[in-house]
Amino acid sequence: MKEQAKKQTVFEMDSIPRAVATLAIPSMLSMLVTVLYNMVDTVFVGQTHDPYQMNAVSLATPVFTILMAFGNLFGLGACAFVARSLGAKETDRVRKISSFSFWGALCIGALATLVMTLGVNWILPLLGADATSNIAALTQTPGSDEYLRQVENCRNLEQYTRDYLFYIGVGAIPTVLSSAMSNIVKGEGAAKASMIGMTIGAVVNIILDPIMIFSMGMGVKGAAIATSIGNTIAMLFYFSYLKFGKTILSANPRYFTLSGGIFTGVLSVGVPMFLTNVLMSLSTLLLNRLLNNIDVLATGGMGIAMKANMLVVFLQLGIGIGIQPLAGYYYGARNFDRMKRVIRFSSCCTLVIGTILTVVYFIFTEPIVSIFMTAGATGSVADVEAQRSYAQQMLRALMLSGPFLGIIFVNNNAFQGMGRGLASLILSVSRQGLIFLPVLLIANALVGLDGLIFAQPIADIFSVFVALGMMRYIHKRDVNKFTLSAQA
Repeated sequence: MKEQAKKQTVFEMDSIPRAVATLAIPSMLSMLVTVLYNMVDTVFVGQTHDPYQMNAVSLATPVFTILMAFGNLFGLGACAFVARSLGAKETDRVRKISSFSFWGALCIGALATLVMTLGVNWILPLLGADATSNIAALTQTPGSDEYLRQVENCRNLEQYTRDYLFYIGVGAIPTVLSSAMSNIVKGEGAAKASMIGMTIGAVVNIILDPIMIFSMGMGVKGAAIATSIGNTIAMLFYFSYLKFGKTILSANPRYFTLSGGIFTGVLSVGVPMFLTNVLMSLSTLLLNRLLNNIDVLATGGMGIAMKANMLVVFLQLGIGIGIQPLAGYYYGARNFDRMKRVIRFSSCCTLVIGTILTVVYFIFTEPIVSIFMTAGATGSVADVEAQRSYAQQMLRALMLSGPFLGIIFVNNNAFQGMGRGLASLILSVSRQGLIFLPVLLIANALVGLDGLIFAQPIADIFSVFVALGMMRYIHKRDVNKFTLSAQA
């Protein structure tokens, strides 16, 4: 009980900057670990000097993102619900929330393993990695040296993508479950435990990547195996936290229930983030297919740019996720003034961090891209240089919205903390669907490659205004609603 009381001081006793820092800094570090998780495979695969192994990672990224989406479905939904329940002093409900989310993530992970290992042949055409279709689309003269080289590249791309997907699928359970648990434990204020679990998994991944990719000669297959092993180690850490840590969370199946608002309470918040990630995956999938129609090397270039841009995105997302329990607790306690101050302070922090990182990225674009792909003794030097050129152009375009992204994430996570699942859903769908997809298709039709490159920053800028307008409206309405209720 003493440990639990200590966790709740961050909600009840700290100043706004200190409360935000206490939860946001570990969350940002966790996001930094997530960035390493996602970047490390790309960095080491890039050192094979084979742009088609790099393309395989880029093409498989939407599938991995969907796995993380299932983790967020249960993890972020539970995080906000746990925080609100603690604010309302409903500790028994916390056990039910955590048990439901744990077993839900486990079952979904098992289903994903079956789909990705047994159904990989069905997934490859959806990603644009099917060799038969890609060979049929070649424009070179059949039988020519260039045609034969491209045929070999298409076959290699399919095999690389197949290998990566299969072994990511083998590790789907620990991937989904560790993602969910890292968020669930933050709901009770244990951001440090969340960060430790993710860090352990990332360190294991970083150590194993060069061993499996280079020393064992496994290439992109080794990158996938290393990722799955790292997630397994992280999952085991969270098991030990539930078993031996001083926590009121539980994975005990006797607490599992769908009734009493548990099912709807978790999913009402989790579904918007899930749909956000799914839309992100579908958007990336569509973008990859459109880029493939222009130049397959442009697909890998966008993959590099998006991986490099993840540092900017995820650090600001870390602040948003970090303050979600604060927003949920203060909303549950009907302390709207403190909740509003948390949102404003956090938004200012993301603006400063985003601006600094944007300037750094514009100055050091070429060295940053070189981290992911360099020319070497293997592979085509011309192909590598073309892919790097694409990546530099695309990274600068993505960074145009870098200073403002955090405003979207802070408000979106505040909506989730408040239990405003519909508002979160609208904002998420606006950024990744209602705005981005039309911009992507229209820009591609009118401008071509440049349109595809600038579609995401355009959608981001529009989404910032949507987020600010929605928060202003909802906050004002809730304050009036509960003020009138208290007076009555």
